[in-house]
Amino acid sequence: MLDMELALSDFFKAYDNCLAASEGSREIHDFKDFYASIADHYTETLKRKVKCESELTPVVGGFVVEKFVATMYHYLQFAYYKLNKMKKAVPCVASYMLFDPSDEVMKSNLAYYQLHKDKWGLTEEDFHPRAEAVRYFNQTTMQLEMLQFSQQHLQGDDEMEVEEYWSHSLETEQDWSDAQFAGEGDYEEGIYASHYYEQRPKQKGDLGK
Repeated sequence: MLDMELALSDFFKAYDNCLAASEGSREIHDFKDFYASIADHYTETLKRKVKCESELTPVVGGFVVEKFVATMYHYLQFAYYKLNKMKKAVPCVASYMLFDPSDEVMKSNLAYYQLHKDKWGLTEEDFHPRAEAVRYFNQTTMQLEMLQFSQQHLQGDDEMEVEEYWSHSLETEQDWSDAQFAGEGDYEEGIYASHYYEQRPKQKGDLGK
């Protein structure tokens, strides 16, 4: 039983580390405006976070342990029940039902505990799920919902391949030669040239008056 508690605790630590590792920089493949780029980065981060649960799920004998966290609470409630530790067994039942509220076996177990709660000195607080189970359930549920929302509503339609953008810029490079300045010159240069011509001395000693 102690080993199961430690295994569950270590799983949550590994999960938190996986979430932290999901944050960070990423390689940009598309040229987008600022807000679209931020939304894309946010979506990619959520994808990595959602994958943490499946990546950390144990594989035993070549088979993936389905609903690993919920299964651990199922085993714990049974172990505590056998040890006659009802105050520890009941929160495990409530924790399991966070992940699978329609499980008929657990619904029967919960009804059994509620029927004998006075006999075992159980209170309403004992029927609440464990704090770490609530935290994990809320995290996984919220992250999945945010990912689904971002995929539906935050996908930009103005993306352009970075290489395509730069190749297009090179093809339309401006002409920076002096050919465009041939002739009289720009407007300001023409004004000063004309003014100088009118005010230049007309002969030696003439001050242009």
